[in-house]
Amino acid sequence: MSVKSPSISVRKASAPSVKVDALVVGVAPGDQEVTLDSGAREVDKALGGRLASTLTALGAKGKAEEVTLLPSPGGVDATLVAAVGLGGDEPNAEALRRAAGAVVRRLAGKADTVAFAVGDGAAESVAALAEGVLLGSYTFDRYRTNADKRPAPISAVTVLTGKARDKAVKAALARAEAVAAAVNLTRDWVNTAPSDLYPEVFADEAKAVGKRAGLTVEVLDRKALEAKGYGGTLGVGQGSEREPRVVRLSYKPARAKKHLVFVGKGITFDTGGISLKPNEGMLTMKSDMAGAAAVLAAVTAVAELQLPVAVTAWAPMAENMPSGSAQRPSDVLRIYGGKTVEVLNTDAEGRLVLADAIARASEDKPDVIVDVATLTGACMVALGGRTFGIMGNDEDFNSFVRQTAGRAGEDGWPLPIPEGTRESLDSKVADLANVARGRLGGALVAASFLNEFVGEGIRWAHLDIAGPSYNDGSAWGYTPVGGTGASVRTLVGLAEAAAAGEL
Repeated sequence: MSVKSPSISVRKASAPSVKVDALVVGVAPGDQEVTLDSGAREVDKALGGRLASTLTALGAKGKAEEVTLLPSPGGVDATLVAAVGLGGDEPNAEALRRAAGAVVRRLAGKADTVAFAVGDGAAESVAALAEGVLLGSYTFDRYRTNADKRPAPISAVTVLTGKARDKAVKAALARAEAVAAAVNLTRDWVNTAPSDLYPEVFADEAKAVGKRAGLTVEVLDRKALEAKGYGGTLGVGQGSEREPRVVRLSYKPARAKKHLVFVGKGITFDTGGISLKPNEGMLTMKSDMAGAAAVLAAVTAVAELQLPVAVTAWAPMAENMPSGSAQRPSDVLRIYGGKTVEVLNTDAEGRLVLADAIARASEDKPDVIVDVATLTGACMVALGGRTFGIMGNDEDFNSFVRQTAGRAGEDGWPLPIPEGTRESLDSKVADLANVARGRLGGALVAASFLNEFVGEGIRWAHLDIAGPSYNDGSAWGYTPVGGTGASVRTLVGLAEAAAAGEL
């Protein structure tokens, strides 16, 4: 589906002596001219101390993600020098990720082999650069007949570090590769056309991925869903010729210290059902399964990293279509476990499938449940296109999720579930309705609905990734156009925290 990622290695060597097509160095803003990162200083000596002035003359400012190319000076064995802006003298891991992503996109078609002499060479820097490279070089070409005419991607990257033999550096590199592979798998699924990725196919692919990762796999088809009472998923999927599925991937090592559950919304295409969306509202709805893609991919990364924590991913999958068999406003569904829901708006379907999976997952008494969903446009209105909302039943856990996301390079922001929100979901005929009779606080109301299905005593967080899950604008940093893989790195970070006894 996606173009093969470049190989990544580490090496201890002097930057000017590395024979590659392009040598990447870092620069930052300065008073009169750009300032040089440590790796750039070796190149500066080869240029007689004129690297900063030369780059400044070429227009370099050192601002984040800016890339300036120049032919290599004498004494540098690379063909090109690429100076990437770091935005500051002491770039953090996220700044390095974005810089690496920006420069590999710029070098596509200009370089086959690249070396990075950026950062301090410590494990965190190496991991950030590797992640940025692997995420930034992502390209989805499945449907392009002229893919061979696009700029050739980089095939090999070397990160220069004086600590190339350190176990911590090698472990950090391996982690970066595992996490990036999971993010890119999520992107592949999100970018696939809904005619090619409907519930049956999505479930089959998840099953194959799970088997390769050594996970326990369970797939429930329509008959099994009917027998077990998954009324929310069946109700949403009944308008489509393509039957729903629920997928469960489980990683349970013998030495597991905690049990985490990840639940992801898997609506492979959302028309809104009888409550039909306008045409423009459907243009990115192939991405309405981004939550399911994220949780399924994240558990494969956890298994690859062999973390001593049990993680179960639940992915309820359905296609929300209008037809003679579709659910109607005023229909009443019986969710897994018995609670009844009056459907007032068939376009509020994600919470119905999530309710099934959350209720079922609660029976296993996990330590925490984190659900991930492209759930509401209201969250996008509140937080924009790059930040996901965090809501839940434990403020401390919400804060911990936010901190974990920040360390991973993702933006999340806690939102409340205000008093009285649940009462807005009261129904005259069922236990609750799927929407409130009004438009205010839509993201908060949706979270309040989900909270009704979380088992007693279980810490729960809901990540509304409607904004950052799909980039409908231009590529930036290591973020491509299309599916982004939002929340995967946060989920892996939560599993690592649980394994370390921090959660």
